[in-house]
Amino acid sequence: MQYLLPLAQFQAQLEANPDQVWLHQPINQEFYTLTWREVDLQARRIAAGLKAQGFVAGDRIALLSKNCAEWFVSDIAIMMAGMVSVPIYSTAGVKTISHVLSHSGSKAIFVGKLDSLDAANEAIPKGVLKIAYPYPSCNADVQWSDWLSTYQVMPVADVAEHIPDDLMTIAYTSGSTGLPKGVALTYRNIGSSSSCSAKAFDSKPGDRLMSYLPLAHITERGVVEWMSVYGGVEIAFVESLDTFIADVRYARPSGFISVPRLWTKFQSQILAKMPDRKLQRLLKIPIVGKMVAKKIREGLGLDKCRTFGSGSAPISPEILRWYERIGIEISEGWGMTETSGLSCSTIPFDTRFVGSIGKPIDCVKMKLSDEGEVLIGGDAVFTYYYNNPEATAEAIVDGWFHTGDRGTIDENGCYNIVGRVKEQFKTSKGKYVAPVPIESMLARNSIIEQVCVLGSGRKQPLAIAVLNEQNQEFNDEVHQGLIRTLKEVNSELESHQRLDHLVVCTDFWTIENELLTPTLKIKRNKLEERYGSYLHKVLDGDVIWEAGT
Repeated sequence: MQYLLPLAQFQAQLEANPDQVWLHQPINQEFYTLTWREVDLQARRIAAGLKAQGFVAGDRIALLSKNCAEWFVSDIAIMMAGMVSVPIYSTAGVKTISHVLSHSGSKAIFVGKLDSLDAANEAIPKGVLKIAYPYPSCNADVQWSDWLSTYQVMPVADVAEHIPDDLMTIAYTSGSTGLPKGVALTYRNIGSSSSCSAKAFDSKPGDRLMSYLPLAHITERGVVEWMSVYGGVEIAFVESLDTFIADVRYARPSGFISVPRLWTKFQSQILAKMPDRKLQRLLKIPIVGKMVAKKIREGLGLDKCRTFGSGSAPISPEILRWYERIGIEISEGWGMTETSGLSCSTIPFDTRFVGSIGKPIDCVKMKLSDEGEVLIGGDAVFTYYYNNPEATAEAIVDGWFHTGDRGTIDENGCYNIVGRVKEQFKTSKGKYVAPVPIESMLARNSIIEQVCVLGSGRKQPLAIAVLNEQNQEFNDEVHQGLIRTLKEVNSELESHQRLDHLVVCTDFWTIENELLTPTLKIKRNKLEERYGSYLHKVLDGDVIWEAGT
């Protein structure tokens, strides 16, 4: 497989399309643009600024900010200076920021758009240079704009050159259990993955993507930021949650990638305006159905979109089929920080493959162990955890990365993820239960927005669920619907898997209350801590509302 390394690919885009717009940045609801040439000139000034501080090749430079054009420029500048980037989630707390900076040995940190500055101000130690982006930010040592006006553009001859095995970035996992591990990713890893992603998405110059999922997460890094470099794709950022839909409508993206939690949110917003029964009835009417579906896509700003993706966590096949009926054909993708982003996908969309994660892309090879664990190797797969040889030895055996995901391969040759190896729990009957497939079945009911199946040491498992915003208070019709859902799901399960209760919770699970990771995956250990009392209670009724009836 032939591909240029990431910085060389950026320079190739620069030479081919210097005056083509690459980045669209909203500020106070007005979009400003940067061409490939403008990004290059800014990056070479910032690279000169880094070197002027006495930092040398190999030094680690952190980034802590929500998505913005400056993040992309910083990433390229760090590479140009021969240094190593260390992204940190913008939602990270004091403990995580402190751990990442200390563990990586970062010398400086770019700090930008944040919902709260408290954690950054407390966690960033003296001695780590703080460079503030031109947004309200933490107490900084220097300002981004000052560096752009102070430093001369670094000569092209001084821009660092790289070989495939040079360390490009240390990407810390989202920390669903314990402190995050630092995944050491090389130029080969990112280059192979991002070039394959561009091929899979059939990216073309002039296409547009939205960048709004965390850039500290490998999906956004490999399948948006660097895929855009390999595909010549324009990037539009989002100013805030309040302006999200308006920003998408401005961009009219040709590709749109999201996570199951947000796809479920969008569905809830649509159904809040039109009950599903009425919508499904209208969709079946010739001509009218197409008009209704088109109007929904236009309302979301996705009427020009030809490729849709979902990743980071499992998504219910029922939700995918619901979207398919309104002309939004969502391809599912799978990958990990350790595999540099997308590794397996159902792109291009094929309705036969709904419910699977598809087939491996060209930069990886995959197989199942005798125990059903997904094993993966190839150019995109990392070779070590930073400063953690014990974890490396445990994860990589005989050249194969042991992902921790349990999988199957279906008759189409597609992989299916049926949960994490360590997520299985044993009931008091001594039987093992895999929660993820059951959670997916429960999510067929569109009012269930979040769900987690628990049951370790219990006679039968139970489900904890959060309903969408429109159904937070007890309603007899909703209650009866949940009872029907529970019975339908149980009819498809083996006796030891059947749920004896569904508990409806009052509080949404969020990043802030530490029940979700920064990539919106549920933290099972935290949920078990919070709702573990239900495992030992005698409960009355199939469906129990936490708030009472």
